[in-house]
Amino acid sequence: MKQEAQLDKVLSRFDVLALAFGAMIGWGWVVLAGEWISQAGVLGSVAAFLGGGAMVLFVGLVYSELTSAMPETGGVNIFLTRALGSRWAFIGCWSLAMGYISVVAFEAVALPTVIDYLFPGFQAGYLWEVAGFEVYLSWAGIGIAGSLIVMWINYRGIKQAAFFQIVCTVMLTLIGLVLIVGSPLTESPAGVSPLFAGGAVGLFGVLIMTPFMFVGFDVIPQTAAEINLPYRQIGKVLILSVAMAVVWYIGIVYAVGHSLSREAITTSSLPTADALAAVLGTPWGGKLLIIGGIGGILTSWNAFFVGGSRILYVMAQKGMLPQIFGRLHPKYHTPANAILLIGGVSLLAPLFGRQTLLWLTNAGSLSIMITYILVSIAFVWLRKREPQMERPFRAGKSAWIGWAAIVTSVILGVLYLPGMPAALEWPYEWAMLLAWWGVGAVYFFRLRAREKSREGEVAERTTATVDRAQ
Repeated sequence: MKQEAQLDKVLSRFDVLALAFGAMIGWGWVVLAGEWISQAGVLGSVAAFLGGGAMVLFVGLVYSELTSAMPETGGVNIFLTRALGSRWAFIGCWSLAMGYISVVAFEAVALPTVIDYLFPGFQAGYLWEVAGFEVYLSWAGIGIAGSLIVMWINYRGIKQAAFFQIVCTVMLTLIGLVLIVGSPLTESPAGVSPLFAGGAVGLFGVLIMTPFMFVGFDVIPQTAAEINLPYRQIGKVLILSVAMAVVWYIGIVYAVGHSLSREAITTSSLPTADALAAVLGTPWGGKLLIIGGIGGILTSWNAFFVGGSRILYVMAQKGMLPQIFGRLHPKYHTPANAILLIGGVSLLAPLFGRQTLLWLTNAGSLSIMITYILVSIAFVWLRKREPQMERPFRAGKSAWIGWAAIVTSVILGVLYLPGMPAALEWPYEWAMLLAWWGVGAVYFFRLRAREKSREGEVAERTTATVDRAQ
């Protein structure tokens, strides 16, 4: 009998740290740091990231305990099924899948944005205009080519993807540290940005972006079966990666706000690159940061291909999605069909232009918050219902960490709703959510129908057995 392919247990401690930290820092800070400072000011942006970071640290502790207790691929599915049942597991996984796939699509749009900074005026082959942005075939083609390369790397195996992740993360971190460390050593220009701007609207506008910026640590639970570490150590690596990301974002916000004037930030296409040029005193500083930033694009792109494909793989294995996505490649032992599906989405994203970056950030963030809330509820419920469960990593003696994660996640999630200062934009961002959940509703009701059918069959067999016994 032919043995079924299995996921390989090959990821080391450094692989896992690079996967999570590289996913969290990614490229968004290069594109959006100027937007944050313009909306909320320097200290306002720092406060937003401290608030978002506190929420993510609470959620990270929740994930750490649950991952150490249930170290299986597709962690969110495993956690929620055990605590709340398969229907809530579907909702949590479908939400997280949208968050992950939106990051993959984000990077496919970010790559041509970078190339446009390095080589302005390379556009050729006008296609159409989306939200005021003119889309050219050459511009979209770069994002499409990048998607094909990252998809191919992930298709070939997790170890190759992990090595690629380490190289890109190291390159990005070294160049980013030059900006963070060098900025305080240089003199600020005249007319720097105010410490606070935009009032509550500005602060909340940045705060709602933070889940999207921090998402990535939760790639670890999705790949738990492929991690070659003691279970307790997996939780520690996860928390370390979150803490590193919080420090990183605060450092970047301060460096950009300190190095550029307010006018320079508002007029620059990529203020972070211009900030490093100012720190080094040469235009080549901006080019250098962009080169490192390409590494950031690739780290997030790669990590969320890994995490997203594992979520879809496990959902298919559990009967929540079509079986075709639950098959492993016989040679590479990767969820190849799930990788191809995510790759297909990323191939389309560049065709919608640069404004897609902001739409994906906000729509993906709300979807991620739904998952965080559900996983935190699962944590509290399992602490109560299964107190004797083996937990190699424990997030405190009581369940207060879980309650803190629930409260902070709900507060942040409410900010996306209509009528709030930082509500999602209509129609684009809500259209993304509605389209995603429209597809999800089809599979959710199919799952519910199958479960009811199975429950009916079990009830019939039980009745028949009782009748025979009588």
